[in-house]
Amino acid sequence: MMTTTRQMPALSVTGTPTKRSTILELATEAERRGFTGLASPGIAGGNLALCTSLAHVTSTISFWTSIYPLYYAHPFEVAVTSGHIHEVSGGRFRLGLGVSHERAMSRLGIDTGKPLHDTAQYVASIRDAGRAAGELPPIYLATLRDKMLDLALEVAEGAIWANASRSYMPKQVERVAAAGRPDFFVANMIPTVIDADLGAARAIHRRTLATYVTLPNYRNYWKQAGYLEEMEGIEAAIAAGDRERVDQLMTDAWIDDCTISGSAESVRDQLDEWLALGVQPIAVMSSTTGGQAVAIRELFAAYADQVRP
Repeated sequence: MMTTTRQMPALSVTGTPTKRSTILELATEAERRGFTGLASPGIAGGNLALCTSLAHVTSTISFWTSIYPLYYAHPFEVAVTSGHIHEVSGGRFRLGLGVSHERAMSRLGIDTGKPLHDTAQYVASIRDAGRAAGELPPIYLATLRDKMLDLALEVAEGAIWANASRSYMPKQVERVAAAGRPDFFVANMIPTVIDADLGAARAIHRRTLATYVTLPNYRNYWKQAGYLEEMEGIEAAIAAGDRERVDQLMTDAWIDDCTISGSAESVRDQLDEWLALGVQPIAVMSSTTGGQAVAIRELFAAYADQVRP
């Protein structure tokens, strides 16, 4: 029987139209292969529904929304739904919450408020749901900069970054350690492409991050993380309507600090580096040869020698 001492990453799974059954099948395979957890992003909607299905098709693996945009639904409904998923999954569900971003919400006709205030109020309302919800799952908050991290440390059981800078992350991990929360969950959604052709992999990452660099909250985070010149240049290019210049300013060094690319061995090593920082990596898979299912299977192949038959 094969054995391994290598800790496995978590895996991002998104339920998209016509592919939902395939994703559930891949989720059960991820459980069998020993992956640490399943994270379901919420920007496309429906991740609470996907998590309900995950509760029934898996039996041991933990899973969470990563994240559920809090402006999508009333906190009472989210509390009751989360209590249901938590109960029927045997306590394996975690509720990741966040404000998403203003542009995504405005497309839906949703008015956003103040992220820190609204998040704190939403968490309080969920915890006040009482008997209607039953036992609630642990709550994780979407996090980038320190003020939201401090709020997560105050009112939640964990924090989840997306596209975080690996070089800057130790400073925020130290902030968690200083708070005296040894069981506090720390994770990062990391765009990941398995391809030894780094140019091809980075091209995928540039497309993935192209939207994020247009968002002020992300640019402010990356400025804090040490990329002030790049982000100010991108702001100027956006103001000038120069999309090509924006792409040029997304440097390889910045891409490599916020994503993972390379051969299967290199990808495993980079995921291990995140684990060594005290951060649970969540591999958000893309591929140079296909869609989400193809990319996830490439990750399975990268860890094939870790399977316990």
